[in-house]
Amino acid sequence: MKKVIIISTSLRPGSNSHAMAEQFAEGARTAGHAVELISLRGKEIKFCVGCLSCQKTGSCVFKDDVPAIMDSVLNADVVCWATPIYYYEMSGQMKTLIDRMNAMYPKDYRFRDIYLLTTAAEDEDSTPKRAEVGLHGWIDCYENSKLKAHLFCGGVNGVREIEGNSKLQEAFELGINI
Repeated sequence: MKKVIIISTSLRPGSNSHAMAEQFAEGARTAGHAVELISLRGKEIKFCVGCLSCQKTGSCVFKDDVPAIMDSVLNADVVCWATPIYYYEMSGQMKTLIDRMNAMYPKDYRFRDIYLLTTAAEDEDSTPKRAEVGLHGWIDCYENSKLKAHLFCGGVNGVREIEGNSKLQEAFELGINI
C-alpha cells in the first residue's frame, strides 16, 4: 500500500481538473492505497518573498495552510498534481504553492512518482507542455523522483464540461495502476 497525495489546484467549484483528481483518487483507493485529496480551494497560500529563511530554519516565516500541505507531500509515496491550464501554463495557485514549498528542498522526502492531470479549453497536444515543463522544474530538485505520467484533457472549458469524457476513466485507471 502506498500513501498517495493529490493536490487539486483549481479554485473553481465544479472544475474539470478537480473531476480528474477525484477519479485518480478513486482509482488509487480501489487499488488499496491510502489517499489524501487536497483542494486548494479555500486555502490560504501567501506568496513566497524569497527571503530564504526556510533554508536555514526548515520552515517558512508565513503561517498559513502551506506547512500542512507540505508535510503531506513529504510523507507521501506518490504525488499527483491536478491543474487547469491558464494561458498555456499551470494555474497561478499551483505555481505559488510550489514556490512556497521551498522549505522542503533540504528535507528528507518519500515521494518517487509524480503524476500530472491537466485540463484546458484548447485541445492541441502542445497546450499543456509549458505546465509540464514548469512542474519538471520542481521535480528536478528531488533527484529520486520522476514524472511517471501526464494525462491531459483538452476541449473542456465550462463547469463540469468533462462529465462523460473518456479521460475521466483514464484518470481512474491511472490511479489504479500507480
